[in-house]
Amino acid sequence: MSGPHISRRGLLTAGAAALATPALASPAMAGGQASRYGWRNAEIMGGGFVPGIVFNQSEAGLVYARTDIGGAYRWDARPGRWLPLLDWVGWDQWGYTGVLSLATDAVDPDRVYLAVGTYTIPSWDPNNGAILRSRDRGRSWQVSPLPFRLGGNMPGRGIGERLAIDPNRNNILYFGVRGGNGLWRSTDHGATWARVETFGNPGNFVPDPNDTSGYNSDNLGVLWTVFDKRTGSRRRPTGTIYVGVADQDNMLYRSTDAGATWTRVPGQPTGYLPHKAVFDDTSGYLYLATSDASGPYDGGRGDVWRLDTATDTWLRISPVPSTDGGDYFGYSGLTIDRRNPGTLMVATQISWWPDGIFFRTTDAGATWTRAWTIGAYPERINRYDIDISAAPWLTWNSTPPLPEQAPKLGWMTESVEIDPFDSDHFLYGTGATIYGSGNLTDWDTGGTVHIAVSVKGLEECAVLDLISPPSGAHLLSAVGDVGGFVHTDFDTGGKMYADPTMSTTTSLDYAELAPSVIVRVGLNGPGSPHFGISGDGGTSWRPAGTEPSGGSGGGTVALGADGTRIVWAPEGTAISHSTDSGATWTASTGVPPGATVESDRVDPTLFYAFVAGTFYVSTDGGASFAAAGTVTSGLPADGNARFKAVPGHRGDVWLAGGKTGLTYGLWHSTDAGASFTRLSTVEEADAVGFGKAAPGHGYPALFTTARIGGVRGIFRSDTGGHTWVRVNDDRHQYAWTGQAITGDPRVFGRVYLATNGRGVIVGEPGH
Repeated sequence: MSGPHISRRGLLTAGAAALATPALASPAMAGGQASRYGWRNAEIMGGGFVPGIVFNQSEAGLVYARTDIGGAYRWDARPGRWLPLLDWVGWDQWGYTGVLSLATDAVDPDRVYLAVGTYTIPSWDPNNGAILRSRDRGRSWQVSPLPFRLGGNMPGRGIGERLAIDPNRNNILYFGVRGGNGLWRSTDHGATWARVETFGNPGNFVPDPNDTSGYNSDNLGVLWTVFDKRTGSRRRPTGTIYVGVADQDNMLYRSTDAGATWTRVPGQPTGYLPHKAVFDDTSGYLYLATSDASGPYDGGRGDVWRLDTATDTWLRISPVPSTDGGDYFGYSGLTIDRRNPGTLMVATQISWWPDGIFFRTTDAGATWTRAWTIGAYPERINRYDIDISAAPWLTWNSTPPLPEQAPKLGWMTESVEIDPFDSDHFLYGTGATIYGSGNLTDWDTGGTVHIAVSVKGLEECAVLDLISPPSGAHLLSAVGDVGGFVHTDFDTGGKMYADPTMSTTTSLDYAELAPSVIVRVGLNGPGSPHFGISGDGGTSWRPAGTEPSGGSGGGTVALGADGTRIVWAPEGTAISHSTDSGATWTASTGVPPGATVESDRVDPTLFYAFVAGTFYVSTDGGASFAAAGTVTSGLPADGNARFKAVPGHRGDVWLAGGKTGLTYGLWHSTDAGASFTRLSTVEEADAVGFGKAAPGHGYPALFTTARIGGVRGIFRSDTGGHTWVRVNDDRHQYAWTGQAITGDPRVFGRVYLATNGRGVIVGEPGH
């Protein structure tokens, strides 16, 4: 397996038998006995898009959140944190961590359902989607496979919720499917599903028909289902049901016979997509928030509508109507105060600058007030303040000029939810976190709404590299979309890198013999730095004086053992080296672009590179490389490969990688790449790292994410690779874990694991 697509990832019948969640297994042994490991996050606090927050409508305090690549969570008020629900998802079904929709049962609050699958593109995610169903609030799950793929990390993922439970007869569920697959229904609590053949419109909206990748050229399909609860009872399914469709001419359908037949709702608006809908059981009003695009990144126009379902009378109630010409956004994030049904809030679909906007009405949309306004330009007048002390990186190290502010109120705010049991409490997701407040109604009396980060426990970063130096901070991370962090402890969010601040850090390294010297490289906006160097263990940084020409930054970087030489392999250009801390760069010879680079951990002049099955060695500080003779025979030429040199051992290199069905495994060289030996006991391996040696052993502990003895897992060897022990278990698999792994050189047994959506995982023995 080459790994999922990282963002910023014969058909089964619908009635296929459900699969049980893997049971808790003791560690798989391969020649050793492991102590029990405890697993937790090195906390960053959020870091990714939260497209859905769902309150249970019958039990106070029961609320869930879904993410696009990092699984689903349930709020636990006792510790005051979100609890991850999908850490059991394994390597082969990694796409299950892309959660397209979530539903919590108001009749039986113990039941919760997820629609999972990350991409509809086969080359990105080879597996079909599934409905996960739980009868114990997500502690355990059963899996109902679906005969199509889902798109938890694709356009439109904030629309919905696509999953809906009949509020009267909770054995009945509906699921709106993308890709032209229509509306589906289950009548047995989600165990089996069948298409609703009488629902004739599968949608037709495609964000970009010319996109050849398939990411933007997939039909958004059927978007959501809402019920008029008044038209059913505990013995009778809800009779009147509304369904939204991605069709700008035919967005809304209704059934009045419990889903047997469907008709287009008359008089409906056209030209937009129905992102969100809420039904008010008191007044009989159906409210719609619409936008002209799929989101979450786009949307230029839209409206908010109110349908009086008793008379089928439509009323445009937009805070800024599209007909006025003053809008530059669509609408999403629609919510109703169930304790005061005439009170609603709606968010702009996209308002990148100067900020997202929330609107609030207490008279069913007749009038609205804004979360902020512009006074004497550029003065900004806010009805709120924001406390980001739990995640101070949310400013992105910036102080923008007014009327923009840092932190922003929000962006990609597709889920804004008022607690159905507490009018003062609301939560909303952004592209990076969850915010919440406990005094929302002060908005209506001229007070200040106090908003704070409400994301503790929810970690949703794609981690690209990890290092653990022998002194200073125990861990530094390279992270997609939010740069990366120095982790001086694991209980509070790490310190984001600054000077330069990069959107994504792709690689970092420290000097083994001078570990306070650290370098990092990454991706950034046009004209912005792609390289940073620190001389104090990551406390402070400075950019390079120049950068290699022709590239776009990123790639991999290696720092010589004494910190005096740097080799950088940026994306899209030749490998270069520097002997003056990045002030100047010179192209290296003998090695092609696209290689990954590493340094020897003992010899400051020795560097390594690998690409397409060939291993290269430099003995002159990265100035020139040469293929390592016969060495390359048998190394993986296809798929990803990652390698590292062993601290304290000159010329000692381990290489992991390959691709299913081709060459795949773990190799070891003790002669600086002149020869490699494949470990016959390791069937597949994707990353390798080193930690403190076991008591009585002179060789560092090895860690790998691999398949050994037919079992996928996280393994440790205290014997130089002769024997292995699995240190994780089936409840702690974290889906795809092939990007990076390292031990801690100061704490025996501690391992740091990079995930694609669950942040940085720390494993500790003895728990």
